Amino acid sequence: MLAYIVRRVLYAIPILIGVNLITFALFFIVNTPDDMARMQLGTRRVTAEAIEKWKAEQGYDKPMLFNAQAAGPGKLTETIFYEKSVRLFAFDFGAAEDGRDIASEIRSRMWPSLALALPVLLVGLAVNISFALLMAFFRATYLDFWGVVLCVAMMSISTLFYIIGGQYIASKVWHLVPISGYAGGLDAARFLVLPVLIGVVGGIGAGGRWYRTLFLEEMSRDYVRTARAKGLAESAVLFRHVLKNAMIPILTGVVVVIPLLFMGSLLTESFFGIPGLGSYTIDAIQAQDFAVVRSMVFIGSVLYILGLLLTDLSYTLVDPRIKLQ
Repeated sequence: MLAYIVRRVLYAIPILIGVNLITFALFFIVNTPDDMARMQLGTRRVTAEAIEKWKAEQGYDKPMLFNAQAAGPGKLTETIFYEKSVRLFAFDFGAAEDGRDIASEIRSRMWPSLALALPVLLVGLAVNISFALLMAFFRATYLDFWGVVLCVAMMSISTLFYIIGGQYIASKVWHLVPISGYAGGLDAARFLVLPVLIGVVGGIGAGGRWYRTLFLEEMSRDYVRTARAKGLAESAVLFRHVLKNAMIPILTGVVVVIPLLFMGSLLTESFFGIPGLGSYTIDAIQAQDFAVVRSMVFIGSVLYILGLLLTDLSYTLVDPRIKLQ
């Protein structure tokens, strides 16, 4: 197991380096520091002196890849590539445009994101699997038919509709929960009830329909027919055999999402004023804070690769017959 994990981590390193190089090229070659300065300072009446001053303040006045004027290791370290890209591998994100430390902001904002995303994942998973099992159990009946229709209808509705409609009904009309905002400790629950509910409801359509397809595919296999021929009840076949064997593709989707929970939900956090990583990213994009955007892209890449590793490991836990290669 340990050798397998080490091998998978070694496979992930070139991928992460490639993503980092592409990100660097997009931010500093396609979109040069001069372009960043003009976007920050304004394209009209911006002088060359103002551009150079802004680049010096942000550390963008150094050579891109190689500093011929520096001595020793400084030829490589005193460059934009090293300071803005290589140091990300040590999780040294530097400072944002407003001077605040990005790493500190990430550490403080990841907890509101987790407080929102984790209940949505767990509750949504239980609701979607239960709904899909119900449709599979009553397959080819009116309950299954209208369940699929409901799933397709819910998939066709934008997440913004659920957010705006939920805020209007639950907050403005019924005054049950605050319309937006966040508080620490146990007070956070009253601010999170509505976003969690909307997140769960918004995922029922896609989740229920996908899990139903998985269960029906398993129910058509030979081992299910054999179990029925032995006299097992349909409920026993469904819960004891079908659900267990369908867990591998379910875990594939779930485990990949777990690391990305730290990244937060962009739309939900922004509309509900939750100070998580999702709203942090949106605010950085609107403010054209390139340092924060680069850091969030790097963290997202690391977490996604970690999710793929956890997915491979989860296969062996669900089915020991799968060999580690």
